Amino acid sequence: MNHKHRKILHSIFAHPIPANLSQREVESVVKEMGGDIEQHSGGRVGLRLNGHSAVFPHSGHSLPKNEVQQIRKFLESCGVDPAKDYPL
Repeated sequence: MNHKHRKILHSIFAHPIPANLSQREVESVVKEMGGDIEQHSGGRVGLRLNGHSAVFPHSGHSLPKNEVQQIRKFLESCGVDPAKDYPL
């Protein structure tokens, strides 16, 4: 995983929750970790990583803070720990 992807991953887990993450950046990080991205009907995006899956609404611009929280919880349930697994 390159440095840009690591920074995005760490920003997902940052406090306070960032308000400037794009959907594409998050999708590229999930792909770099070996995950799959699926387009669902109704403008939703499915993420699959380490045997876990979740569906999120697709936002065209920056992700709302509540969606960043949901993505953070999803990554935590997948066993992702950015400080330990992907240090800066």
